[in-house]
Amino acid sequence: MTKKAIIITSIGILVGAIGGYLYYHFVGCASGSCAITSKPVNSTLYGSLLGGLLFNMFVKEERK
Repeated sequence: MTKKAIIITSIGILVGAIGGYLYYHFVGCASGSCAITSKPVNSTLYGSLLGGLLFNMFVKEERK
């Protein structure tokens, strides 16, 4: 991976983590039985995973 790819993916992880926590905070789970949104750690980790994957789609692959 190039340095640019690592930076873009890291930004995606950070944005996803913030988004995941905000989703927990504002939407959350009223009953507490939701697997992802019942705890802030779960939703933050899930959001960071999705953010990293989403931003990684925009990394151009080097051709040899």
